[in-house]
Amino acid sequence: MDEGNESVRLLMGDYRKAMWKMSVPMIIAMAVQMAYNLFDAIWVSGLGADALAAVAFVFPLFFVVMGLANGIGVGATAAISRRIGSGDKRGADSVATHTMALVAVISICLTVPFVILADDIFTWMGAGDAIPLATSYAQVLFSGTIIIFFASVAMAILRGEGDAKRSMYIMVIGSVLNIVLDPIFIYGLDMGIAGAAWATLLAFGVSASVMIYWLMIKRDTYVTISIKGFRWDRAILRDIFKVGLPASVMQISMALTQFVVNLIILMVGSTDGVAVYGTGWRIISFQMVPLFGIAAALTPVVGAAYGSKKFSKIGGAHLYGTKMGLALELILTALVLIAAPWLALIFTSTGDSQRLYGDIVTFLRIATLFVPFVSLGMLSSAMFQGVGKGNSALLATLIRSVFLTILLTYLLGVVMGMGLEGIWWGVALANFMGSLIVFIWARLYTRRLNEEMGKRCHLTRE
Repeated sequence: MDEGNESVRLLMGDYRKAMWKMSVPMIIAMAVQMAYNLFDAIWVSGLGADALAAVAFVFPLFFVVMGLANGIGVGATAAISRRIGSGDKRGADSVATHTMALVAVISICLTVPFVILADDIFTWMGAGDAIPLATSYAQVLFSGTIIIFFASVAMAILRGEGDAKRSMYIMVIGSVLNIVLDPIFIYGLDMGIAGAAWATLLAFGVSASVMIYWLMIKRDTYVTISIKGFRWDRAILRDIFKVGLPASVMQISMALTQFVVNLIILMVGSTDGVAVYGTGWRIISFQMVPLFGIAAALTPVVGAAYGSKKFSKIGGAHLYGTKMGLALELILTALVLIAAPWLALIFTSTGDSQRLYGDIVTFLRIATLFVPFVSLGMLSSAMFQGVGKGNSALLATLIRSVFLTILLTYLLGVVMGMGLEGIWWGVALANFMGSLIVFIWARLYTRRLNEEMGKRCHLTRE
């Protein structure tokens, strides 16, 4: 039995074993990827505070691209795993092929406006002195949107069949290469902030090349992709978009929230506040890596359980994953609280970025408090995606990460006059409250599934 079939056996077996064996590789891969994000910020910080602010202004746009890629990827993961659960391999293959066709169409539609209109976009965003640097960075980065899209979605296809290990390998290779190339391009070749973008594109290009080899040349995965005789199937597109479109909107809405929070920060401060938020959020994102890994494992595990109609497994996997995330994040929160001064120093040890030190420490000590509770909301959204309820996952995210965040950051930071600290507290409280609401909703849903299954079994016996 090849690796793909072994992955499927894992996916269909005990959910506790599947959660650990799938989430640990993803946590490792995402930790390395987040390490790249931190190293990228460290190297960029040497170019000054304006460069850090420029990256912070580009981040919401990049988040849109990654949001669409991850959204389509999640849609593919859920659709593939449900078909595997029901024993429909041909259907899983067709989903993978349709997903790759979508990659080509969507990436072309994004590349042109983000490259041509970059300067106008950052002017509209109020980037100020950071506009030239942000434009330089964005135009290089978004010229390779199709490469970024393909690599991200291909990894999601592997996760859909339970093959987390190879997804880990490719993420680690790309991230390590990016870490190595950053200082070479930024300083060695004297390319400045554009060098950071070129390093990212090259790393994604290598990752994409390996994925092409596995999926289309070597063909040793469980799911296969065949372009020959391809025709669009509306039913498959609907199934992908049923989860993928809401997931993309989730990601984009969070990017828009980042943009709105930047505007709120500018109401009470300057672009320095944006730099603090963007830099500090990289560290907080690194802290949330275990949650991203567990969520990436939970979606296909739940999808396969739903496809095979093992509804009790859905609630068990959701609760087990949430406990895993909560325990790990409580430990990491304690570490961040202790290490905040040293973490901030990493990004503020050179140039005029030193003036950001105190504000970054404050941000970290406030923001890290909400992270353990994000496990309640993020993993509930992942469960909804696995069962194909994309709109429920979207609504959960809108409550947790959009509506409450914008409301409370504006209320505490601007209306109540608490300034930047009020904004940081608004972010923390919004995530805590929203996650609790979504978790309760998810538990009610899984309980209802079990009750429905019990009624069916009772009727069958009769």
